[in-house]
Amino acid sequence: MRDVWRSLFEKKRPSRLGPTAAIVEVHRRRDEFENLSDAAVRDILRTAAALPDVIAAVSIAAERALGQRLFDSQIACALALAGGAIAEMATGEGKTLAAVPAIVWLVREGHGVHVLTANDYLARRDAEWMRGVYDRCGVAVASIGQLSSADERRAAYAADVIYATANEVGFDHLRDGLARDPGEQVQRGFGAAVIDEADSILIDEARIPLVIAGGAAEGESLPIQADSIVRGLSIGYHCTIDPAGRHVTLTPAGIARVERAIGCDNLFEEANLAAHTAIQDALHAHVLLRRDVDYLVQDNAVLPIDEFKGRTVPDRRWPPGLQTALECKERVARKTQGRVLGSITVENLIGLYNSACGMTGTAATQSVEFRDIYGLHVEAIPPHLPIIREDRADRVFPTKADKELAVVADVRALHAAGRPVLVGTASVEESERLSRALVDLPHEVLNARHEEREAAIVARAGQRGAVTISTNMAGRGVDIRLGAGVAELGGLHVIGTNRHESRRIDNQLRGRAGRQGDPGSSQFFVSAEDPLAAKYGGDDRTMTFDQMQRIAEGQNLDIRLFLRKYESVIEGQRQKIGAYRQTVLSQDEKDLRGRSETGTGEHDLRGHFTLAVIDELWADYLAAVAELRSGTTWVSLGYGRPLTGYLRQVDAMFREMEATIPVEVAERLERNDAAEIAAAGQRGATWTYLTTDEPFGPMTERIMRQIVKVAKRPANLINAITRRQI
Repeated sequence: MRDVWRSLFEKKRPSRLGPTAAIVEVHRRRDEFENLSDAAVRDILRTAAALPDVIAAVSIAAERALGQRLFDSQIACALALAGGAIAEMATGEGKTLAAVPAIVWLVREGHGVHVLTANDYLARRDAEWMRGVYDRCGVAVASIGQLSSADERRAAYAADVIYATANEVGFDHLRDGLARDPGEQVQRGFGAAVIDEADSILIDEARIPLVIAGGAAEGESLPIQADSIVRGLSIGYHCTIDPAGRHVTLTPAGIARVERAIGCDNLFEEANLAAHTAIQDALHAHVLLRRDVDYLVQDNAVLPIDEFKGRTVPDRRWPPGLQTALECKERVARKTQGRVLGSITVENLIGLYNSACGMTGTAATQSVEFRDIYGLHVEAIPPHLPIIREDRADRVFPTKADKELAVVADVRALHAAGRPVLVGTASVEESERLSRALVDLPHEVLNARHEEREAAIVARAGQRGAVTISTNMAGRGVDIRLGAGVAELGGLHVIGTNRHESRRIDNQLRGRAGRQGDPGSSQFFVSAEDPLAAKYGGDDRTMTFDQMQRIAEGQNLDIRLFLRKYESVIEGQRQKIGAYRQTVLSQDEKDLRGRSETGTGEHDLRGHFTLAVIDELWADYLAAVAELRSGTTWVSLGYGRPLTGYLRQVDAMFREMEATIPVEVAERLERNDAAEIAAAGQRGATWTYLTTDEPFGPMTERIMRQIVKVAKRPANLINAITRRQI
């Protein structure tokens, strides 16, 4: 699969000079074009063969439209993007404008360009902000958001450049894949992708499946029964949590109690897979997912909190069983899961483009992943002005309580001196705890409960004496500007209350200070009780938090690479069945048009029946694969390795599905049933959502870990563990 990615993305880059020489050439050509009319500049863009000429012409258009001349750092970013790289460019350096010359270059190559942004607001803002530049370049630009209609989407995709989130593009692709008439489709193919906040989209969100579903809700009682059983279990006696906090495992005592409760002799028999899975999901919901840390409960619904952005994600769900388990735990309305009709991850969506490039403030620490998975290299762009921010060494404490006392004391001292302070916390729970400790001090809290006030809070965060407590600052799209006299006091000071598993997320927080040459400083407060230390520190007291982060990054990359092996075969099958479906759809339209021209009035049902059968069998297949994946432990017994057994099984299942399509179509044509005829051209209600791809590892890994641990765990050790009620 890695070779496939490289073949997709390691395209021949446009020949260009070295970065320094190319920047000099851009300035030289820009001086030559200075006095040309807008029409003459557009002519250059239509005919120029050299990248420096295009960047120079776009630079002139930008200065005329926005009054902004591109800095050398922005020119370097444009060169990197046009060369198919990930440009690492510091916060506040003007990435939005820097991307436009590269986007125009890609448009000239004949591709429609999708600029993938972090959220709908940025898609709309950036398209409108840059519209004047594009107009002077003769390039049509549009944007879409979650509320855009089908007609608006169709018109937007017809433009040269469209700004949108990766999610919206992915959902449109899935909906187009279910269209029963070509006129329902909105997209026109995948040319080039320019990815803003590339680390967020290509790494943080890459594994998140985008799902389109339909059908009625299923009234299952099993999750309710599992929830009731799990509420009576004790952590330590009936179940244990692994040191990394990723898995919760039933002990022999727990297994025995569950077996008595559900009335079975062996929880691990294949016949009890559904019950076992429901129990495991309920355990995860109660033990590993925490309210106000991993999710909020609002308006009778469970809302996941994005761990990287600190925001709720209303249209995201956990995998069906875990989502239902959480809703049972919190006793809120259960969402309709429906039947999965189609799914694609953001990572595989990006693989559909002919070429891709991106930009972000933090990419270097993940350069290996960008190279190994996407075939994209990282180019670090020097800032326009030197970064003078002081990044201080971590302050390390034995306990969380000691750490938080020190954070509060530091905030009070800085506030008294008039310096603005930004405190980055790990959760809503932690941000509100610090807020209570600073109740006598004027401050703002920016977390998942206060998203509607985000812009106003960030706008004031750099003012003299301001104190802002935030759950995360990734993907905010707003810079913190220093107020009057703040620079003389030392600028914004950033405090991090935890080290994240990824150094990149910490760097995003640090980067909020020292913007565009501003003074500033940052420091992290950590303790031996922090999650990172608990998961990766072990008993080694000499290990630094930086070392722990490197271990975490390596393990998380291994997990992502492992999961890709399970998914890559399904993605190849999805593309194959999608191409076949599109051929049928196009041929059906051609046949109907031809018959209309000859006036026969006949209506051939074969095309409509074929589309309906493909959709039904593909949905059946996805459900069967999901069940197989959850039961891969038993499949492995026949082949020795879970992955090998899984791949052989899904290949056989897919071949069987392919062979069934023509047979089923022929049977329906022969029956000529009126109800089937009516249903063939119709599509029921559908909806879209995102789901978290098994956040604690594949079911196979969980079950295998459990079997091994149960076999090895001494009974006297279990009895000695301190009991704690769930």
